[in-house]
Amino acid sequence: MSTKVAVLGAGSWGTVVANMLVENGHDVTSWAYLDKDAREINDQHTNEHYMPGFRLNANLEATSDLAAAVEGAELILFVVPTNVVRSTAQQLLPILQATGNKPILGSLAKGLEKGSYMRISQVLDDVIPAENRQAVVVVSGPSHAEDVATKDLTALTAASTDLAAAQRVQAIFANDYFRLYTNADVIGVEMGAALKNVIAIGAGAAVGLGYGANTKAALITRGLAEISRLGVKMGADAQTFIGLSGVGDLIVTATSEHSRNWRAGNQLGHGERLQDVLDNMGQVVEGVSTAKVAHELAAKEHVDMPITEAIYSVLYEDQPITNVIKGLMARDAKPEFEE
Repeated sequence: MSTKVAVLGAGSWGTVVANMLVENGHDVTSWAYLDKDAREINDQHTNEHYMPGFRLNANLEATSDLAAAVEGAELILFVVPTNVVRSTAQQLLPILQATGNKPILGSLAKGLEKGSYMRISQVLDDVIPAENRQAVVVVSGPSHAEDVATKDLTALTAASTDLAAAQRVQAIFANDYFRLYTNADVIGVEMGAALKNVIAIGAGAAVGLGYGANTKAALITRGLAEISRLGVKMGADAQTFIGLSGVGDLIVTATSEHSRNWRAGNQLGHGERLQDVLDNMGQVVEGVSTAKVAHELAAKEHVDMPITEAIYSVLYEDQPITNVIKGLMARDAKPEFEE
């Protein structure tokens, strides 16, 4: 059954998701912030800045008019950077109020809002009242747009407190190379999605410094431990962190050169300045802003997150990476598993 879907955001992930849903047989409109991007998608069936060389389905339509993009949409997917989720939702609310449309809101963004420390679903809940939507569903897990574009076998999680809404999204996304599982633990799914970006910066930096497989394995494993500690403190189910949106997403983000967070860390490990790295990346590196939010949230909740703190000190306190690594290794000895 065809569903009317609006995909907000025409970056790499938004472009690939919109294209996939068109190929799944749905009526999809992509909302691009810039009119030139919308015109390129419509006229050339490409999005060269974000997905060079990727040919889009001719049935995918794009617009820079938000009201036109969401008209009649049964599912609206937020695939924009974390720092513009709130402003995008604020633009969407009066449109929904005027039309009376009550769609499912989906989030594919991965981060925590600065200042409020809110997860993306909380931001959407905060801006768009229940009377103007059906439910909020979070889609997350181990995936890169470049791999989905080549139809690499992919499994993610659709998390919501509304099981029927999660199952609806699960069915919309399903095809022979893309599979969604449902999960009721929205907190755990979103915390894993956001915090793994920070650890991925550290993993990229370690490779840039010349460290090998032992270091990567230790960093990923201990990184998962501190992600779990903060997530559970915030109300998540510990089991979620050994699932797709936890260890699965952490592995792919902390090991793949497709990961902007890994690439940013790798360049830092090679001695490049943070601002130069961000200027040259061309897209948002979510882990940089999330590191600051995680640092503040961990202090507020009294949760020990040494790897996150180390990455924060490199990004925001100009600490030399080599000194930070020495500090991590010189910490007091302790048991692997703590209460």
